[in-house]
Amino acid sequence: MRQYTQMEAARKGIVTPELVVVAKKEGRSIEELLPLVASGKVVISANKKHRCLDPIGIGSMLKTKINVNLGVSRDCKDYDVEMDKVMQAVQMGADSIMDLSSHGNTQSFRQKLVEECPALLGTVPVYDAVIHYQRDLQTLSAEDFIDVVRMHAEDGVDFVTLHCGITRKTIQQIKEQKRLTNIVSRGGTLVFAGHDRRRKSLL
Repeated sequence: MRQYTQMEAARKGIVTPELVVVAKKEGRSIEELLPLVASGKVVISANKKHRCLDPIGIGSMLKTKINVNLGVSRDCKDYDVEMDKVMQAVQMGADSIMDLSSHGNTQSFRQKLVEECPALLGTVPVYDAVIHYQRDLQTLSAEDFIDVVRMHAEDGVDFVTLHCGITRKTIQQIKEQKRLTNIVSRGGTLVFAGHDRRRKSLL
């Protein structure tokens, strides 16, 4: 099992099996690709627990990749149907699957994805935090969110989306300047609501 991240390996001059695969897919030489990974201009997201992964590279001078958003929700609760969608997306050429599950047993579905899906796998931990802890959003701490990110990584996902754009300053700006429309990002809304509720509780 790998002891280094792809970037760490590249910086040490270690050519990983994943880098070899990506170089072949991209029509690049290993000598071209290695410094790009080492510098962070190319990313090979490959969780060592995602053993069925068919690795891809994302970044400078590489082909454009296709991501497909899927996941279990209150409106679609059938895990088998959602898994079938995942595999069909992969068969049609999806390079990555973003698991946006927000209902039910998200961890078992995530682990099934890691076991069976060869595409790059991503998640949105903030969606999962309320489900995982079964608590109201305003009771969750920063440490709770970090623990969910850690859990997703330990489950084997290759990358995560983190909602880091909302700060106390932007919350105040939103309140003062009155947005023309509501926040359209589900994750952004959750982060905003959590920040705002905690701020009110301190007043």
